[in-house]
Amino acid sequence: MPDRYHFILMLAAALVACSGQTGLTSDIQVQIEDSAGVRIVEYEGVPEVEPPFAIEAEPLYRHGANPGDYEFGGINVGRLFPDGRAVVSDQLNSELVVFSPDGQTHEVLASRGEGPGEITFLHAMFALGPDSVLMADSRLGRVTLFVGGSVARIADLRRSYGLGVAGIGSTGELLLATRVPAEPLAGFEGEWLSGHMARFDMESGALDTVALYDYRSHLPPGLEWSPIGAVGEVMVATGQFVYTRSDRPEVTWILPDGTVTQIVRWQAEPAQLTEELVEHVEADERTRNRVAYLGLPDSRIAEITQEDMAAYYASIGQLMPLFGSPFADAEGNAWLPSYRLGGSQEGAAPYTVISSDGEWLGKVEAPPRLRILDVTGGLVLGVLRDEMEVENLVVYELVVQSSMVR
Repeated sequence: MPDRYHFILMLAAALVACSGQTGLTSDIQVQIEDSAGVRIVEYEGVPEVEPPFAIEAEPLYRHGANPGDYEFGGINVGRLFPDGRAVVSDQLNSELVVFSPDGQTHEVLASRGEGPGEITFLHAMFALGPDSVLMADSRLGRVTLFVGGSVARIADLRRSYGLGVAGIGSTGELLLATRVPAEPLAGFEGEWLSGHMARFDMESGALDTVALYDYRSHLPPGLEWSPIGAVGEVMVATGQFVYTRSDRPEVTWILPDGTVTQIVRWQAEPAQLTEELVEHVEADERTRNRVAYLGLPDSRIAEITQEDMAAYYASIGQLMPLFGSPFADAEGNAWLPSYRLGGSQEGAAPYTVISSDGEWLGKVEAPPRLRILDVTGGLVLGVLRDEMEVENLVVYELVVQSSMVR
């Protein structure tokens, strides 16, 4: 009953308990309330606290810059195994590649194709054990489980068109969320287009929608897309849905059955898009177009750039998102990247990190231009572009802060 759960989700976000408690945690003013079974944690402002961990300045290894390294076409998803090996999907080459713990060697686990064990476009991947990886292929509409380098199971997900695998539930079911909108972003009524949270049982094939959520905001009049439009995004942490809306300083935890369990809020004001910010984006766009359209005269490059930037200039004065696309680490912490105008995920530090029980862990810095793919086992897997815009796979150590004050 998605309508019922949508009502519960919206109601829980608005409730204020009568028996709230206010306390100090490491000099952070926080109020914790319980309302209708929903734990609500509200921080005063944006807490300033030293995070309990940090990303090392230099990587343990960097793969892609040396002779004999794998030549990446475009990395989209990746995970770390418990022993430190990395498994990465290269979307341009349509290959699934496994790298040794030291990054020195690699082997191709799956290649382009439509047969068992082959891939076309992976949108999600999960390391389930020492030698098991589950991959979700949106174009083939299926999930494939590899164990020990061989196909162990294939599940048909074509019934779930428009949904993507966000993670794995507490009882082993797949948790799905909207990836492709059901309606054009410029054609729906109301302020927000709804997305769906669903769960899929790989044993029975049952697919159940458990909640609706705000997925995409309505486009301003005259625009076919918005460079700063607010978005609702769903990740999975410790077997639960975790929902954010980029225009709200708020994170919501939701059980696989659609029940809201916790909401964390803080105070933050979004910044306006200014002409100065747009000019910086335009300069970068012009540089990219010179590379992409090598040989065209400057006048034509200027025309192409103006066409690309039209939506940016039309959005001047509007409010920008509070953060970028979030992700969860293996411990269940939610990482909210800083918002970066221009669409690129690189350079999204610092990351605001909030634990699964609502504790504000602080802001974690990261090396410039690092795009994080996974955080697990004290390691950070990511993509780093070199001076020639070539993607390198990197692994950093996540170290405990010895001077941490809690």
